[in-house]
Amino acid sequence: MESDDLLGKVFNDPIHGHMVMHPLLIRIIDTPQFQRLRHIKQLGGAYFVFPGASHNRFEHSLGVAHLAGELVRALKQRQPDLNITRRDVLCVQIAGLCHNLGHGPFSHMFDRKFIPKARPGLTWKHEDASVKMFDHLVADNDLQPVMKEHGLKLPEDLDFIKEQIAGPMDPKDMKKLEWPYRGRPEDKSFLYEIVSNKRNGIDVDKWDYFARDCYHLGIKNNFDYGRCLMFARVCEVDGEKQICFRDKEVGNLYDMFYTRNCLHRRAYQHKVVNIVETMITEAFWKADGHILFEGSGGQIFSLSTAIDDMEAYTKVTDDVFQKILNTSFDELNALREILNRANPANPIEILNPTNLENSKEILKNVVCRHLYKCLGQALPPKHVNEKIASWEADLARCIPQDVVLNPEDFSIDVINLDYGMKEKNPINSVRFYSKDDPNTGFRISEKQVSKLLPPQFSEQLIQVYCKKLDSRSLEAAKKNFVQWCSDKHFSVIKVICTCGDDSYNVATQL
Repeated sequence: MESDDLLGKVFNDPIHGHMVMHPLLIRIIDTPQFQRLRHIKQLGGAYFVFPGASHNRFEHSLGVAHLAGELVRALKQRQPDLNITRRDVLCVQIAGLCHNLGHGPFSHMFDRKFIPKARPGLTWKHEDASVKMFDHLVADNDLQPVMKEHGLKLPEDLDFIKEQIAGPMDPKDMKKLEWPYRGRPEDKSFLYEIVSNKRNGIDVDKWDYFARDCYHLGIKNNFDYGRCLMFARVCEVDGEKQICFRDKEVGNLYDMFYTRNCLHRRAYQHKVVNIVETMITEAFWKADGHILFEGSGGQIFSLSTAIDDMEAYTKVTDDVFQKILNTSFDELNALREILNRANPANPIEILNPTNLENSKEILKNVVCRHLYKCLGQALPPKHVNEKIASWEADLARCIPQDVVLNPEDFSIDVINLDYGMKEKNPINSVRFYSKDDPNTGFRISEKQVSKLLPPQFSEQLIQVYCKKLDSRSLEAAKKNFVQWCSDKHFSVIKVICTCGDDSYNVATQL
């Protein structure tokens, strides 16, 4: 353990036990930008389904920083010839600590559902926002002098930290043949595989959230990250240094990716979790423009535009749910009048109250469990790139009935389930070493592991929900769903039939 670490603080974590944080990490943790993560649920809407899933991005970020330090220090001790420096260790830990700074309310719901709906055509990822928020955190809290005091070299190390979070500083560099990173030279390429591993997905971010999410969800975790820490080693593969693992750990790594798939099936993509997040997304979209945030220079931003200004975005957390639910239209108008008097050059439009009332009603239904119903799940015959815009309209007119169904009465999710690399087997991108030759990395084929491995590593599910909750509408919508699947040649794997308040599952195959 580095001497500076002993001067840091100890966090007692339910997953990793006692974690010692370097003094520079403490300075970062004790900022408004990082403390914001206390108020963003790690699993978003899953908390409405799994009562134990109350953990936040804050503790996950601490855990990733801890594991990043454990792994890089293990490599440093195991292989002194790698020339891993104290600066390297500290930068890797800071990247682990700050990799989630850009998450919005309800985590992935915000970047995967709300922003695409509120700002269609915008390409926005929380990783890019993490980089912007990190820059804002450093500048707003004047941390550059503190970083220099602890031995960091600027701007080189700042670049290295941000590259670990979101990749090369300039995306054009990825297309070049030469080394695309600025923070560290190519002989330290392995350092970019610790926090976010673009090569095969084996990184400490997953190690923490698998263990943490399983713990809080009450789901068994069969993957042992401790063995990966013990048997990780850097080998040169095709002229590049990569983190490799002992050959006998191949089964453990398959368990890791299987755990990922199980978490998506049983929790992250649970049909009720998706329904809750669909409803919250609609509520946020209808309330967008009503809930305002002050940003840099006194500018005012809405929920969807706050991502453009990190000072405003610092104030955007899961608390938006309660703000919408508990703030009256009159209160919002009074706030607008105050802001307009203070800034008459850019007056804020007074919006129609209908959307806000609709938003409140949706959130009240979430709270009281008056949720949309899942009509069923189906498998498409071939990969669907994205949801087709006409699908809801097709569902509404499938079968002429005495019940009127409109396209807006339906909602559809296309769910991708895989081992982390779409249709590819991620283990094919991992290199292993043997006890007899610890410096040579090699591939292990599926045939050398087991005959029980899955024949393919990805599939899609189509989940269809109905917003009308009366029994006649639901019965009609269910018939339309079955007919729609037949028309599209989708295999129905589950139809959820609803009679009044009771529901039961019927497995069927068209």
